[in-house]
Amino acid sequence: MPNIIDDIDARILDQIQSDGRITNQELADRVGLSPSPCLRRVRHLESAGVISGYVALVDPGAIGLEVTAFVRVRLKEQGDRHLAMFEGAVVHLPEVMECYLMTGESDYQLRVVVGSLEEFETFLRHKLTPIEAVAEVTSSFALRPVVYKTALPVRARRTGER
Repeated sequence: MPNIIDDIDARILDQIQSDGRITNQELADRVGLSPSPCLRRVRHLESAGVISGYVALVDPGAIGLEVTAFVRVRLKEQGDRHLAMFEGAVVHLPEVMECYLMTGESDYQLRVVVGSLEEFETFLRHKLTPIEAVAEVTSSFALRPVVYKTALPVRARRTGER
């Protein structure tokens, strides 16, 4: 790993990832700094783009989004025009939580969240498959999450833990 961050930065990132609302004073106490240097480090991590933003994590089930589907998409062609066409369309679909350009049998893998199977069918028929570049769509549904993380393993990466 390049020396972008040191051990103190890694401890700061671990703490902020587990509690984005932590006060600077508490953060400083947890990482062994006084408040001013701690705040300077956080601001530096923000300005360097290491910390790209802060969010609230919402429980999908609590707002009626009960269905998670993993959708593999094959394009008609893999040229730049079709890639751009698909990416330009899918970025505007609110149901798509993640989209990755892939290697292997599919060109893209999407994580889609909706309220019901009927909503998924509507999404598929009226939003995803009408995209001109799409040739084939294959879907799998999550039964339940086993591991769901939002925090990156910063300290493990720095220390080589496995």
